Amino acid sequence: MNGDFFPQNLKYLLDNDIITVKTILNLTNNNSPSLVTMWKNGERQITTKDLLKIANHLGYTVDDLINKDLSKINDNEINKTQILFDKSKDILSDDDRATLEFIMKKTIDNYEKNKKNE
Repeated sequence: MNGDFFPQNLKYLLDNDIITVKTILNLTNNNSPSLVTMWKNGERQITTKDLLKIANHLGYTVDDLINKDLSKINDNEINKTQILFDKSKDILSDDDRATLEFIMKKTIDNYEKNKKNE
């Protein structure tokens, strides 16, 4: 059922704090962190139902999770900042969103600049 990319993408999502093991367990009604580790290591396949729950939560498609390398997707195709804002849309005003987006972009730019100088 899984394409080649799901374990790699799950690792990417977890390593970059886009989702946590706890959130995955809550979404999928599982209580074993080792199950998530097995999915991440490709030792066990995730059910379509659980995959769909994770994809919907993150704003990705199932196709994205199983057939694309999320670490290399163009930001214009899937904007992680937009996903984050969409999750907070009920509590943020447009001004709040603009301010936070500016701060986040500035922080990312500074991080990337410093990383290049190392």
